[in-house]
Order: sequence, then C-alpha cells, then structure tokens
Amino acid sequence: MAAAAAPHGAGAGGGAQARGAWRALAAAMARSLPLLWVLLPGLAALEPLSVGLALGVASALTGYLSHPRFYCSYVECCPRAGQRLNASALKAQLDNRLFGQHLAKDVVLKAVLGFSNNPSPKKPLMLSLHGWAGTGKNFLSQILAEQVHPAGLRSKFVHLFLATLHFPHHDQVKLYKEQLQNWIRGNVSACPSSVFIFDEMDKMHPGVIDAIKPFLDYYEEVDGVSYRKAIFIFLSNAGGDLINKAALDFWTSGKRREDIQLKDLEPLLSVGVFNNKNSGLWRSSIIDRNLVDYFVPFLPLEQRHVKMCVRAEMTARGYAVDEKIVQAVADEMTYFPKEEKIYSDKGCKTVQAKLDIHEDLVMREMKARG
Repeated sequence: MAAAAAPHGAGAGGGAQARGAWRALAAAMARSLPLLWVLLPGLAALEPLSVGLALGVASALTGYLSHPRFYCSYVECCPRAGQRLNASALKAQLDNRLFGQHLAKDVVLKAVLGFSNNPSPKKPLMLSLHGWAGTGKNFLSQILAEQVHPAGLRSKFVHLFLATLHFPHHDQVKLYKEQLQNWIRGNVSACPSSVFIFDEMDKMHPGVIDAIKPFLDYYEEVDGVSYRKAIFIFLSNAGGDLINKAALDFWTSGKRREDIQLKDLEPLLSVGVFNNKNSGLWRSSIIDRNLVDYFVPFLPLEQRHVKMCVRAEMTARGYAVDEKIVQAVADEMTYFPKEEKIYSDKGCKTVQAKLDIHEDLVMREMKARG
C-alpha cells in the first residue's frame, strides 16, 4: 500500500502469471523439436517414427509440466474449488495449542467447517475475535490460516494488516479505504479463498474498515469478482473488559467457566464494540448490517491455563517439562482481581520471555539428567 507498509501477502495475479510462464516454457520446448530436426542434418536421417515419438514425448511433457498437480508441488497454489478443510486436523490443532478457550474453539470449529463444507456460501466468512492480550486471538487466527493455506502467515494468499502500521494517519483515511479495496479486490481475483486478518482493530481509525463492507455483503459478485469464498478475521482488545466482568461474575456465583455460553457474551460484545469510540468498529456499517457472522469472546486465563502454555512452550523448545519451572514461571505472572488473583492480566503473552530467564536452569538440569 502506497501510504504505508504493504500488508503481508502477495499482490494480485502473481500465481497465475508464474503458472502461465511455466506453461509457456514447456510449450516452447515442444515447439523446438521440429525446428531442430530441420536445422540439424543428423536429425533428418532419423526414422519418421523416431521423430514422431520424440514429438509425442515432448507434447506429453508439455502437458505434464503444465498440470496443476506437478506445478503446485513446487509452487504454492490457491486451493482448488470444492477443497475442504480437514476437520480432525483443525480440531487437534485447537485442542493442543489453544488453552482455556472452550467458547472460541467450539464457535470457530463449527463456523469454519460449516463454511468450508458449503459449496455455495452466500457471503464470505466474517469472524471478530475479542479479548485481552495474551488470550489466544492471534494464535487462533494463525491456526486457521494454516488450515486453509499450509504456509500460514507466510502464504501469499494470507494477508495480515496491522492498524498502527498500515493505517497510522487519521488524515489519510480516504486514501487507506481506496487502497484497501484495491488490495482485496486484486488478491481475491487471484485466489477466491484468500484470508484477510486485521489485527489491532481497537486501534484502527473509525471508518477505515467500512471500506470492505461491500465485499462482506450478500452479493453474488462486486464488479465481476465473487468474495464468497474468502475469510475475514478481526482481532481486537475492545470488549475485553466486558468479557472479563462476565467471567468474574460466573466465578463469583460459583459457576464453572466452562458453563459460559456464547449467548451470554455475544450480544454484549456486538453492542459494546459498536458503541465503543476507541474501536475501529465504532458505529460501523459492518455491524449495523449484521455482516459479522460471529463475535468470538476470549476469556481471561487462569493460572492453570498459564501453566499449560509454559508446558507447551517447553515442549516446543525440546525441553523435558519440569513442574518446578512451570510453577515458577506461572508465579511470576501478575493476576487480577487484586485480592482474589484469579486471572492473568497478560494471559500467556509473556510466557516465552519469562521462560528465557529460566533457560540456564533448564539446560543445567537437562545435562545433569543426560
């Protein structure tokens, strides 16, 4: 984007152009054989059958090299129409990598699989994830991106926008809206199943995100382009206070957090975010037109969930899980409310940094065991 850093992801048409170049090269190889036969005297002495066989091989080679299966084994391609997500793989990823978020897991799993299995959705999938920092919003969006496009955030079909990086200036909102529309239009034209992630929605200038409203609506096409296979994900801290209060009310009344249902929080979120002047969705036509399929709440994490994050991080680093270190890292986190100390005020966001402090101890213990 001209006025700011370009969003992560490829520009429109890159895959199609590269694929066309590959096919042209293969075709050129096939066309060169008859020419060589004329130019080189030795080849003229070959039996017609031999030459015909060579031409046949070249023709077959052309078809093979230009076939999507061969091409896409070396270059990332947009998923073919009708390709469905692996339900068991998505569920396993959510179960093994996202902790303390039963609502988010359940809602997102059903929403994404339902969307993927629908051969003709009426609109793109639009998810808005809300909660305090460190509760897993970014993590979940990465998992979804990886399921649709295996390269995840590195994929040229996955586009990550950061409000403070890509849309920093209030006086350039009009320009941002125009550039955003052009970027999305071009990339969906290149790959209908493109994924667009908008992080820091609570820091986005009001009005910018309304630029994508036509693409989220129930239109078969907009200017000749269908957006119905695309996925849009908003990530925001807005509404986190409402979610935390509801979770604390459940705890105070003696109810389990697992008993919290989507209906307990989603209405609060949609109204709260719409009326929040510090939200990029303040009085947004996207909410007003009911184009957000799900407002997904991320609950505050308890110490037991923080410990799960520590164990997962130790395992990812190749360390044996040491419960003393797990407890030490969890104890270094700060919790709220001040008296009860139930929820981590940073979720699992600083787990990696705090585990770094204990790395020398971990390595010494590993050598001692080793």
